[in-house]
Amino acid sequence: MVKTTALRLYGKKDLKIDRFELPEISDDEILATVVSDTMCMSSWKLAQEAEDHKKTPDELSDNPIMIGHEFAGKIIQVGKNWQDKFTAGDDYVIQPNLARDDTPFVPGYSYPNIGGDATYVIIPKEVMELNCLVAFHGAAYYEGSLCEPLSCVIAAFDAQFHLIPHTYDHKMGIKEGGNLLMLGGTGPMGLLAIDYAIHADTKPKTLVVTDLNQEKLDYAKRLYPSDEVKMVFLNVNNLSISEQKELLLKAVDNTGYDDIFSMISVAPLVELAGQILNPDGCLNQFAG
Repeated sequence: MVKTTALRLYGKKDLKIDRFELPEISDDEILATVVSDTMCMSSWKLAQEAEDHKKTPDELSDNPIMIGHEFAGKIIQVGKNWQDKFTAGDDYVIQPNLARDDTPFVPGYSYPNIGGDATYVIIPKEVMELNCLVAFHGAAYYEGSLCEPLSCVIAAFDAQFHLIPHTYDHKMGIKEGGNLLMLGGTGPMGLLAIDYAIHADTKPKTLVVTDLNQEKLDYAKRLYPSDEVKMVFLNVNNLSISEQKELLLKAVDNTGYDDIFSMISVAPLVELAGQILNPDGCLNQFAG
C-alpha cells in the first residue's frame, strides 16, 4: 500500500489536507506520483460550488474528491492490462477533459484517488482508454502542467472562423494577416494566448492587448516581442467605454478587428467588442 497526501474537497469551501493509504491498483489502473500541478481558477470555482458543480459526485462529505487538474509526474506501477503501452519510470501528463458521453466525471473534479494536488494518485482505466494519459518528454514538469491551459488557448484559436470569400464555407482559425484584440490579456491565460498568437503558423498582422495595470502590460511587452506581428499594448485604466473604443480603433487605423478575445467577463467590454468587430469578425468570450 502507498500513502498519499492530498488536498480533498468535502463541501463548499471545505478543503482538507488528508494523508491516507491508496488501495492496491487493479489490472486496469496505474499508480503514479505527481510532481507539478498548476493552479487554475476552475479549481477555485469547484471549491465554491462543491456538489452544485456538474462534475462532482453527490454527498461530498462522505465521498471527498482530490482537486487539481493540470498535473504531470512519473508513473510508478502499471496494471497488467496497460503494460504494453506504459512503463514504470515514464513521465506523463494528463488531459483531464475526458469528453465522455456517459458522465461528466474527470480527474481533478470527480475522483477520490486522482487529482493534481496530491503526492500519489491512481489513474483509472477510462483515462487510458480515451488516450488521455500522454507520455511527456519536456525539459521540466511544469511544462507538462501547462499543457492543459495551453490546449484551451489552442482550442479557442481553432474555434474562430471566417467566411471564405465568394462562398458559404468557413475557414477555421483567426484571420491570417488580420487585426486581433485581446481584452484584459495580461493574465496567465492571456500571456499564453499572446505567445500562441505570435508563434502559431497563422498570425495576425496586428495584435492589440489591453489591461488596467501598466506593470503587467510592460511585462507582457518585454516577454513577447515580435518581428512578424505589430504589437500594441494599451493601458485603458480610468478610460470610459467610448474613450476605449476610440483608442482601440486608432490602434488599427480605424479598420476594426477581425478577431477579438475577451479574457475578462465584463458586459460593457463584450458589448464594446461587438461595436468594433469587422463584418465577418469573430468574438470569443474566452473568460468564464
